[in-house]
Amino acid sequence: MTSVDTNRQPATELTFPTGFRWGTATAAYQVEGAAAEDGRSPSIWDTFSRTPGKVRNGDTGDTAADHYHRMSEDVALMKDLGVTDYRFSISWPRVQPTGRGPAAQRGLDFYRRLVDELRHAGIRPVATLYHWDLPHELQHGDPGGGWMRRETADRFAEYAGIVAEAIGDRVDTWTTLNEPWCAAFLGYAEGVHAPGLTEPASALRAAHHLNLAHGHAVRVLRSALPDTAEISLTLNLYAVRPHTTSEVDRDAARRIDALGNRIFLDPVFHRSLPQDLVADTAALTDWSFVQDGDLDVTSTPIDSLGINYYAPTVVAAGSHETPSPWPGAERHVRFVPPQGPRTAMDWPVDSGGLHELLVRLRDELPTTPLLITENGAAYDDYADPEGDVHDPERIAYLRSHLTAVHRALAEGVNVRGYFVWSLLDNFEWAFGYGKRFGIVHVDFASQRRTPKDSAWWYANVIARNALSD
Repeated sequence: MTSVDTNRQPATELTFPTGFRWGTATAAYQVEGAAAEDGRSPSIWDTFSRTPGKVRNGDTGDTAADHYHRMSEDVALMKDLGVTDYRFSISWPRVQPTGRGPAAQRGLDFYRRLVDELRHAGIRPVATLYHWDLPHELQHGDPGGGWMRRETADRFAEYAGIVAEAIGDRVDTWTTLNEPWCAAFLGYAEGVHAPGLTEPASALRAAHHLNLAHGHAVRVLRSALPDTAEISLTLNLYAVRPHTTSEVDRDAARRIDALGNRIFLDPVFHRSLPQDLVADTAALTDWSFVQDGDLDVTSTPIDSLGINYYAPTVVAAGSHETPSPWPGAERHVRFVPPQGPRTAMDWPVDSGGLHELLVRLRDELPTTPLLITENGAAYDDYADPEGDVHDPERIAYLRSHLTAVHRALAEGVNVRGYFVWSLLDNFEWAFGYGKRFGIVHVDFASQRRTPKDSAWWYANVIARNALSD
């Protein structure tokens, strides 16, 4: 007879609300490949990745994870995992090759097929209009200038209308921009993302024009989509912590909060610019690019806010070498590496920052539903001789962050869903193919897909709508 341990405690289960959205996410340039097929023209990332020294190993997104040709296989994978939502981005130069003029119907046909496959599989399509792949001509052509030019916001609104007309009857959730902070500050101030400029004042201008593009696009989408459509914006907001409680360290945190968070939150939700940011950057710009009526546009109401979170940011008073993605803060702020475990990106693992961020947004935006639109980690995982991919660190990362989400829900935060970044190992921007974020392993030579242990762990969470011990 087998003895039973009557002192054993039952497993603790953290149950999520009924209807909680369980998703995964990708971005067009990172997964699609087919860079010169069916009328697609170069984006700024095609140009940037071909610039010597900009991307590790000279990698490009020409093939990426070949999702353009393997889309049906990838949708079937998602169905097997039980995800309820798939967040993907639409390649602007695949749809409107020069960023102006008529649509490329063959490009739109790919997205028509994608959303049809998703709906047939019972997966809700979540479309992002901009995940950094600006058409090359808008940046480098005549007149060019990309997001430094006000006209680009108008072009983006036109593009939004084209996509809405094509698939607006089949997509219920729309995101205008993904992480405009990265597009503006990594691309125009630090130069580590496309277009690779190191012009701090241009980054501030770009940030405003991205906010303006978002507002114009929301208005176009409202006029083109059914009343039931959900329109959103995704920001990579920072959980900013002062290194100490000293006044100078708290002021450093204030500066980074203005540049990383409030530069987008205030124009979108409060119809204002952070006045401390304007003062901090007065030596760089007079902000005359903000015209009368702009803040009415940027604050056009949206239905939800997407949050991308990976790690907290700890700052102290000091100086940071230029070029820096923090205009006006270089001589005032020093970044302090947090203690504790690290991912392969050398990012700290700290789910407490996600909880802090969610509680802050509950208090500041009490009527705005939230979605965790990206959260995940890169680790140096690989297929073993049996073809399996074991990634216990990623499972631990996801578990801790979902626990933080559950804690926030219990404290009244209106979180509607969670999207793992990423479905597939892919082209990881300036890191090329050297960093793997996927819950599905991709052998880039053969394009073979292998779900990692984390994929099946996530499938179990989805099936139970709960975390358990």
